[in-house]
Amino acid sequence: MKVRIDSERCQGHGRCYDLAPELFGEDDEGYGQVPGDGTVPPDEERTARLAVSNCPERAIEIL
Repeated sequence: MKVRIDSERCQGHGRCYDLAPELFGEDDEGYGQVPGDGTVPPDEERTARLAVSNCPERAIEIL
């Protein structure tokens, strides 16, 4: 499983990196970003889905 953030949709609420700091980070302006290639370890898949479902703009995708 991989995740990505659509930068056009992200409004910088920060729920992704608050809920899953091991999977998401923030840029200098507070917008979410995915470090590396977005690969989610198997033991973090549930956390990734939680972040996806809590994004108000639905800017996070599971690939």
